[in-house]
Amino acid sequence: MTEAVIVATARSPIGRARKGALKDMRPDELTAQMVRAALAKVPALDPDDIDDLLLGCGLPGGEQGYNMGRVVSVLLGLDGVPGTTVTRYCSSSVQTTRMAFHAIKAGEGDVFVSAGVEAVSRFDKGTADELPGTHNPAFADAEARTAATAESGTDTWVDPRTEGALPDVYIAMGQTAENVARAHGVTREDMDRFAVRSQNLAEQAISDGFYAREITPVELPDGTRVTADDGPRAGVTYEAVSQLKPVFRPDGLVTAGNCCPLNDGAAALVVMSDTRARDLGLTPLARVVSTGVTGLSPEVMGYGPVEASRQALARAGMTIDDVDLVEINEAFAAQVIPSARHLGIDPLDNDKLNVHGGAIAVGHPFGMTGARITNTLLNGLRTKDKTIGLETMCVGGGQGMAIIYERLS
Repeated sequence: MTEAVIVATARSPIGRARKGALKDMRPDELTAQMVRAALAKVPALDPDDIDDLLLGCGLPGGEQGYNMGRVVSVLLGLDGVPGTTVTRYCSSSVQTTRMAFHAIKAGEGDVFVSAGVEAVSRFDKGTADELPGTHNPAFADAEARTAATAESGTDTWVDPRTEGALPDVYIAMGQTAENVARAHGVTREDMDRFAVRSQNLAEQAISDGFYAREITPVELPDGTRVTADDGPRAGVTYEAVSQLKPVFRPDGLVTAGNCCPLNDGAAALVVMSDTRARDLGLTPLARVVSTGVTGLSPEVMGYGPVEASRQALARAGMTIDDVDLVEINEAFAAQVIPSARHLGIDPLDNDKLNVHGGAIAVGHPFGMTGARITNTLLNGLRTKDKTIGLETMCVGGGQGMAIIYERLS
């Protein structure tokens, strides 16, 4: 049976939103640079043979509107290459890779670009969400309940479905992290220690040249080049992080130190059938083994990686013990910790999970993150000479996604 393989990757540095290195970059221009860079790594491929350009974006609209995927293909001079923009919030560019994987397995194409972008710095120009009067009134009671909890705090989370009530589908992500921490008994100390681990591992990875191997420099409108992520901090300690105040509730556990920041960035993958790769004389980087997508209450969306990973593992005929490296997107330490534990990984003492740091340090541009983590995971498998990698994340609205890769080169 035809397999889907990754033959090239590229990802930009990740900038801090509104104050970082990429704040002046349009998302379509940023994406075009990354797609161009990925295609340049496959000189044997005629870009006109691309079957579709699939672009993940968490919140399309404003500069990220106008079916940005198609805008990018035209910017690249590929008028004959169709393009689409896909949103599944944080897993948008896992979804695009999954779509390419499915199309190849179905025999409906051989070459796809799976890309992702988010430019939070440009949200002032508009997004798809939060226009006045757009929330469904059916969720008014649920939103009021969330607001009251945010103001007063709580020690527990009870699924509103058990009381015959709708969950809050519009709930802010920080509130979901607080809910997950309480539902699964995650302590503030564990969250802070995990966040410090992320920063310290990223600092070491930078020193080792790990991230330099996967980052494609970005040329800014003024001609200067950005070559490194804004987010990682040197010398982060538990003592410092533990002093930070909660940001979402008066009795909260989530702080600016134990969650991801807001970011800008783009990434791209070239996904191809193994038969076309062979015809072009290419050695693939990795094979897409299986994927998973699952749902859960929007109010505890951070726990989404667990069932999605179990689904992908079952489809691959694997267990977590068969996986060499795991990347759980670090939206919040509050959700990575219970997700890891329920997958059988000690989040604070292991050599498998987010071993080069994660989004708490590196950043999380929503639509980019799926493709960025694929870059990092394949880089990690090569660096450590490992074979099987699992990428998974929680998704706004109450979902989880996962994808398993087998390294081939």
